[in-house]
Amino acid sequence: MDVLEYSLFPLIILCFTYWYFKNKSTKSSAPTNWPLVGMLPGFVHNAHRIHEFFTDILLETSSNFEFHGPVFGNMNMLFTSDPANIHYILSRNFSNYPKGPEFRKIFDILGNGIFNVDYELWETHRKTTMSLMNHAKFQVLLERNVWDTIVKGLVPILDAFVERGTMFDLQDIFQRFTFDAISKLLLDHDPKSLSVNLPHVPCEKAFNDMVDALLYRHVLPESYWKLQKWLRIGKEKNLIKAWEAFDQFIYPAISQKQEKLMNKNIKDEDQEYDLFGDYIKAYNQWTNEDNSNSGNVQVFLRDTFLNLMFAGRDTTSTTLTWFFWLLAKNPLVETKIREEIQQQLHLKEENLKFFNIEESRKLVYLHCAFCEALRLFPPVAIEHKAPVELDILPSGHRVSPNTKILISVYTMGRMESLWGKDCLEFKPSYKFPAFHAGPRTCLGKDMAFIQMKMVAATIIYNYHIQLVQAQAISPTATVVIRMTHGLKVKVVKKVPLQSK
Repeated sequence: MDVLEYSLFPLIILCFTYWYFKNKSTKSSAPTNWPLVGMLPGFVHNAHRIHEFFTDILLETSSNFEFHGPVFGNMNMLFTSDPANIHYILSRNFSNYPKGPEFRKIFDILGNGIFNVDYELWETHRKTTMSLMNHAKFQVLLERNVWDTIVKGLVPILDAFVERGTMFDLQDIFQRFTFDAISKLLLDHDPKSLSVNLPHVPCEKAFNDMVDALLYRHVLPESYWKLQKWLRIGKEKNLIKAWEAFDQFIYPAISQKQEKLMNKNIKDEDQEYDLFGDYIKAYNQWTNEDNSNSGNVQVFLRDTFLNLMFAGRDTTSTTLTWFFWLLAKNPLVETKIREEIQQQLHLKEENLKFFNIEESRKLVYLHCAFCEALRLFPPVAIEHKAPVELDILPSGHRVSPNTKILISVYTMGRMESLWGKDCLEFKPSYKFPAFHAGPRTCLGKDMAFIQMKMVAATIIYNYHIQLVQAQAISPTATVVIRMTHGLKVKVVKKVPLQSK
């Protein structure tokens, strides 16, 4: 036994020395594929800069990279930013790439909401949501809701910071704004997180804890994060608390809304447009069509609204944050947007206070600037897919049901082959599909642009955002890429432009 140990020891040392110097001698961004542990050490080492890590690798390997995980870890993955692969997965062969059980395990906190489900229930969610958002009264409700949140929440806070002359986190303000706006729109409940005293609202902050944990679930062995969950430690502990905060906020709001509906005693034609009631009808239709779908309407509504709140709060606030940072770095773009606002909305020497949805569509250059911000900093930076059946991608890679596919949308926006050598520059255009593609194209795209234009135009025309110097700006290592340390700014009032 001793002889065997002594004979194997030099061999082990030799193997590890070979792999070490092989990795050290090349300047490749790709992690070393070690015995037993695979590429996991390199991944863990770069976990804090995961999106840049993926980008470095994919730009170096022609947009596709096979990641080998630990032995028995079921972590083999294909990283891709290849446009042909992405189009194939999201559109051409969409039916072979549903969300699937693996995705549902990772995103279990979202329950049976639209982001988590496939097939009949997904069709029910999508059909209902499209019908509601395309309704004429929804546009009226959306417009009224956004301006109410701007006038009663955003403007008083900005004015307070103007008066104090103090620094504040603009990202936090946008998160509060979008949380209040989507809560009022869906639940008819104003949490008032966007108040001058900036109160702590657990549900509003719980979204950050949720997205912080979900990316790690994508890339760590399931047994590892399940152990953390059982022990209630690490990011899983925060995820458990986030789940509790969501339930404590949403369920009472659902009960109050149900009570209001039951107490209504008016004719149908006199009722206001009501999303809540239509989702209850959708639930009843779903359960009636399939007797196996027994459940609780409150749980269905909780899952439905949490998914829509997640989309409405996180993606919009993230886009607004990166947009204003890019704008501050590109003052000529800001000037052009301000001039467009004055010309298209026929402003003279007054502050901007209100414009409707039709008028928002005239702000074409502002729209293009948002598209450019979405290209460089897509809110959902990684998309997770897995095939139902063995498949061969356009790139030639064979993928099995055990293969995770991570689509890096963040990398796709930084590819010279798509955008040219100036791909890292901020040049407003109208050509980047940041709202997904294929059958699962984002339903809230138009709603998001309307909301963002109203917020951005109000701020750009009436205020000037000044970046605090010497602050580190980097994307979080999360599914939805916020700014790691927020966006520290000061704000001053602008003098209205003189009419031309």
